[in-house]
Amino acid sequence: MKIKKLVLGILGLALFMTLTACGSSSNENLQEKIEKKGKLVVAMSPDYAPFEFKALVDGKDTVVGADVQLAQAIADELGVKLEISSMSFDNVLSSLQTGKADMAISGLSPTEARKKVYDFSDPYYEDENAILVKASDVDKYTSIDSLSGAKVAVQKGTVEEDLAKKQLENANIISLTSMGEAINELKSGQVQAVDLEKPVAEGYLDQNPDLALASFALKTGDGDAKAVAMPKDSGELVDTVNKVIKKLKDEGKYQQFISDAAKLTGSSSDE
Repeated sequence: MKIKKLVLGILGLALFMTLTACGSSSNENLQEKIEKKGKLVVAMSPDYAPFEFKALVDGKDTVVGADVQLAQAIADELGVKLEISSMSFDNVLSSLQTGKADMAISGLSPTEARKKVYDFSDPYYEDENAILVKASDVDKYTSIDSLSGAKVAVQKGTVEEDLAKKQLENANIISLTSMGEAINELKSGQVQAVDLEKPVAEGYLDQNPDLALASFALKTGDGDAKAVAMPKDSGELVDTVNKVIKKLKDEGKYQQFISDAAKLTGSSSDE
């Protein structure tokens, strides 16, 4: 009887260790799986120029931007084709959990809460904040205090949404699904300002001369930056992505990607 219990105990322990190992390493071979299928699927919300947006390229509606070029560089390093999976921003990260995407590159900041659920690469871009207002109101809104009681639009699920809620305590924060929607609300007078990233704001300014940058912005943290998100325990894939990012940063390529994308904002198209 004792021997039987001992055997059962050993088998049970072995099963537990096997299941535990499988659970912790379920994504360790993600890079191998990507290489085997010959395709890298990247989740993006293409309404955030110059990072990712839609533009007419050779007459075709195409997702372009600095993050797309980064994704292409990663796909090239892996020796596979790139497939962009477009979706709303609030679904970008969850697509990694459902297996709909291999990674997410969509102007994502690696917050502490997010890092508990996902793996993140090294930062590839440091955040800069900006406030957009109507050009006719640029002298009216000159400080955080001047937005007291005003409606300020942000994109739902972004770091900017958190910054606005913490720093614009006396403003009415309006969280919207897409940045394009926020800009339209500003132009129509439904909101008085939009809080967003500076490169994104500059992209909209090129298309909307009736808008202007406010003379102030919200404070970003020292660690606020953009990074590539992957499923937890992605192992080798994280190292590969970091290798690509380091090379691009060392060569100044990502800043060039932003400059290239800015030239396409004039041909951008809404979804």
